[in-house]
Amino acid sequence: MTSSEVLAGRVSRESAFSRRLQFQRQVTYLLLLLPTLLMLIVLFVYPILRLLVTSVYDGHQLTLEHYRRIVEVDLYVRVLSTTFTIAFQVTLICLVLGYPLAYFLATLRPRTARLLMILVLIPFWTSILVRTYAWMVLLQRQGVLNRWLLEWGLIDEPLRMMYNRIGVLVGMTHVLLPFMVLPAYAVMRGIDRNLLRAAANLGASPFHAFLRVFLPLSLPGVAAGSLLVFILALGFFITPALMGGRTDMMIAQLIETQIRTQLNFPFAAALATVLLVVTLVIFAIYNRLLGLDKMFGGGY
Repeated sequence: MTSSEVLAGRVSRESAFSRRLQFQRQVTYLLLLLPTLLMLIVLFVYPILRLLVTSVYDGHQLTLEHYRRIVEVDLYVRVLSTTFTIAFQVTLICLVLGYPLAYFLATLRPRTARLLMILVLIPFWTSILVRTYAWMVLLQRQGVLNRWLLEWGLIDEPLRMMYNRIGVLVGMTHVLLPFMVLPAYAVMRGIDRNLLRAAANLGASPFHAFLRVFLPLSLPGVAAGSLLVFILALGFFITPALMGGRTDMMIAQLIETQIRTQLNFPFAAALATVLLVVTLVIFAIYNRLLGLDKMFGGGY
């Protein structure tokens, strides 16, 4: 046997051993992930499949009647329109309020920023229901805010800030604002400040350095925060139910009504499926435009 044949046999054995070792590693990883996969299947995949099946059945008959009702009945179309409108408005308000706050925190020393970040995280430690009732106390006609405005002579009669769009936007913005601040702050904190100094050395004013350098680099954080706020706002229930009026019903309230009072589970499942599909479409659009890795601190 020649040396080349011996060498070829050795390479072949090493290649087979490498493939066998790689297969064993894959099996090990799969076994380690198996409990998590089973939990996801039982608690996530199966309920979604059951939801889809329920939405296309009326008794024992396969039908798309529930989806046709959503499109053809004006009430349901208005609820969908209201849901998207409120979600967009809340996202815009959170962006206007959250971006300057995140920028301010990103310019502070890390220790000071971490201390102030606690104030942003405090709402996470309080129930949404408690926060909503707190806003109801503040915004009602005889509430704290109206009483102060009347005492200061700024208004002649109490303002109507409850059971309308104003109350819904205020309550939802308070709950969802941290979801805008945290991703934006995380991205801003990672921006190299030497880039701004380089722009200043090249003659850019602080405003132009921010506009041409800092703002484009912070957009992934803005996009991630906007995505989180918008999707969470689409399925919001407590605040619109307690602080909204008749014209501010959102899709989550409609689903709750169909289940609790109408006992129409197939139609409620169809509404939930529409909400799920819309969420997935938004995720797909975001992934196409920016990439989901940006949301988790990937490359810029």
